[in-house]
Amino acid sequence: MNFSAIRAIYLFEMGRMWRTLLQSIVSPVISTSLYFVVFGAAIGSRISEIQGVSYGTFIVPGLVMLSVLTQSISNAAFGIYFPKFVGTIYEVLSAPVSYMEIVIGYVGAAATKSVVLGLIILGTAGLFVPLHIHHPVLMLAFLVLTAVTFSLFGFIIGIWADNFEKLQAVPLLVVTPLTFLGGSFYSIDMLPSPWHTITLFNPVLYLVSGFRWSFYEIADVSPSISVGMTLAFLAICLGVIWWIFKTGYRLKN
Repeated sequence: MNFSAIRAIYLFEMGRMWRTLLQSIVSPVISTSLYFVVFGAAIGSRISEIQGVSYGTFIVPGLVMLSVLTQSISNAAFGIYFPKFVGTIYEVLSAPVSYMEIVIGYVGAAATKSVVLGLIILGTAGLFVPLHIHHPVLMLAFLVLTAVTFSLFGFIIGIWADNFEKLQAVPLLVVTPLTFLGGSFYSIDMLPSPWHTITLFNPVLYLVSGFRWSFYEIADVSPSISVGMTLAFLAICLGVIWWIFKTGYRLKN
């Protein structure tokens, strides 16, 4: 394992976060604060609590997960797309660095940035509502697992995309709507029967539900199912990345 190469890629990608601090950290934190203000004023006054938890406190895991999902995908996608765009990806591919080391460097940096952002947003949420995390170790483990999984997914998108529009399409048009419809701001038990069943086909539901269980020990689906679904998606992403490097899909042409 070439740790020097991994470290070089990792530090370069982490350095980009500090160069774009306003976009990487400040903007998502402000957006999350606005969610608390808007949802707390508009909906919190109408819904006092859900499953014994105040509404403002209930939506915290959903807001954290929304930011982690979108930022994991965006960070990893842009991280690998930009070298393709400027042509430096060929220097990386021709260097004595294995494909695994390339993935670890890029995905590790993207996941780290997402986890840091998630923890900052969690701290910001504590300024608005009282928080009590029942299982902090499991919460952190689930946060890291989700960040790594969707950073891998973002890595795939970055290789697939051949322009900046496609780079933003999946996070904005697919992941964000699925997160809003995946129980981030409500319990699916509040939905009527047909929509309750349909929501169970939303993969983001299992992420939000499992993450919320680590906070309040309440969930729309079993935590073990949530972890299983996340691991399954992780395995699929790893398989796709293996195929990409094996075939050179959009890397060698």
